Amino acid sequence: MRFSAAMTAERLLPKWLAHRAEPVVSRIDGLISGDSGAAGRVSLIAFMVRIANAVIAFASQVLLARWMGAFEYGIFVLVWVTMVIIGNLSCLGFHTTVIRFVPQYREAGKLAELRGILLTSRLFVLLASSAIAAAGAAGLWLFAGSIESYYVVPFYLGIVCLPMIALSDVLQGIARANAWAGAALAPTYLIRPILILLFMAGAMIAGYAPNATTAILAAITATYATTIYQLINVTTRIDRRIEEGPRTVSLRFWISVSLPIFLVESFFFLLTNADVLMVGAYMTPHDVAIYYATVKTLAIAHFVYFAVKAGVAQRYAHLAQENVPGRLGEFARVTVNWTFFPTLLLAVVILIVGKPMLILFGPGFDAGYPLLFLLVLGVVARAAVGPAESLLTMTGHQNICAMAYAATLALNVGLNVLLIPDYGLWGAAIATTIAMTFEAATLSFIVWYRLGIVMAVFLPAAGARETR
Repeated sequence: MRFSAAMTAERLLPKWLAHRAEPVVSRIDGLISGDSGAAGRVSLIAFMVRIANAVIAFASQVLLARWMGAFEYGIFVLVWVTMVIIGNLSCLGFHTTVIRFVPQYREAGKLAELRGILLTSRLFVLLASSAIAAAGAAGLWLFAGSIESYYVVPFYLGIVCLPMIALSDVLQGIARANAWAGAALAPTYLIRPILILLFMAGAMIAGYAPNATTAILAAITATYATTIYQLINVTTRIDRRIEEGPRTVSLRFWISVSLPIFLVESFFFLLTNADVLMVGAYMTPHDVAIYYATVKTLAIAHFVYFAVKAGVAQRYAHLAQENVPGRLGEFARVTVNWTFFPTLLLAVVILIVGKPMLILFGPGFDAGYPLLFLLVLGVVARAAVGPAESLLTMTGHQNICAMAYAATLALNVGLNVLLIPDYGLWGAAIATTIAMTFEAATLSFIVWYRLGIVMAVFLPAAGARETR
C-alpha cells in the first residue's frame, strides 16, 4: 500500500488541524506520487539524508576542531578535501554516466549492455583511481621539498583513500540510477562521518595524539569499511534485480560519453571546493580552519541543492529518452521550486544562528561569521536555477555544460589569486560568490537556448523557445 500523507494526517491529527494541514499534505502526496513520484521520493529521502548528514557533519567537525585545535584541524581539512576532490575526479565521469545509461538500457531491454556497464564501471574506476593514487604518491615524493613539512605525511596517508573514495562514488551513481536513495547516500553521508568520529575518539582513548595524522588514519579506516559495505550491498541488490547472462562492453563509447561528463563534474567539484584549496595555498592552516568551518555552517543550506540533484538526474534521463513534448520542461521547472524555496528559508535561519554555531568550533572561529552574509548570496543564486547542469548532462549537452564550468572555474581561480593576497578570507568569499552567480546565470541561459526550458525561479515559463 502506497504511503499517503493525507490519510496519515487524518489518522494522527485532530480533525480541525488535519483540515488546516490539507493544502500542505496534498502537495506532499502530489510530490511522492504520480508522474514525478520516483524522483520526488528519492529527493525527499535524499533531503532527509542530507539533513541528518548536516547535523552529523557539523557535530563531527566541531568535535574534531576542538580535539585537534585550529592548526591541526586546518591541515586535516585541506588534506581530506583534496582527497575527496581527486577521488571524485578519478571516476573519470563514470559515476554520472551510469545514471544516464542504466535507465536507458533498462527501458530498451538491452540487458547485455546493462550488465556490461554495471560491471565495467566498477572495475574501470577502481583501476583508474589506483593508477592516479600511484601517480600522486610519486608526485608527492618528487615535490616534497616544496611543500610545507606538516602537510607531507598527511598527504601520503590521504592518497591511500583515493581508490575507495572513487569506488564509493561510482557505487553511489549505480544506486542513484536504480532509485536506491538509501544505498546511494547513507554510506557516504551518514555512515562514513560517524565512523571517522568514532575511530578518532577510539584512537585518542588508546593514547594517540589528537593531530591531523591521527585524523587521516581514522578517515582511511572509515572509508575502507564504508566502501566495502556499500560494494556488498549494491552488488547484492543488482544480482537480485538482473539475472545472470551475457555482457556487452562498449568501453570506447562509454568513455567518449564519460569524458565530457568528467569535465563537467571536474569543473563543478573544483568550483565547489576551489575556495578552500586556494585559501590553503595562500594562507595558514589556521585560516583554512576558520574558512572551512564557515563553509560547513553554510552547507546546511547548500545541501538542498545536492539533495534535489541526487533525486532528479535519473528522472531527467528517463523523460529525455521518453521524448514527450513539454513533460521534461514542466518537471525541470518543478525541480527549481524544490531547490530554491527550502534553500532560501535555510539561508535565513543560518544567518540568524550562524555566529553561535561557529563559536562551537572553538575560540576565534566566529571570525568567519561576517563571511556568511556574502557567501549565502552565491548559494541562493545557484538554487534559483535548480540542478540545471544535471538537466544538460542527462540530455546530451554535457560538452557545452563543461565549457560553462571551465569558464566559471577560471573566473573563480583568477579572482581568488587576485583577491586573497590583499583581502584574505574576504577575497575568497568575494571570488566564490561572483563565480557561483555567474555559473547560475550561464547554465540557466544554456538550458533556455539549447532545450527551450526556462529554468529560473521567478521567470515565466512563457519564455520558452524552440530547442537547438
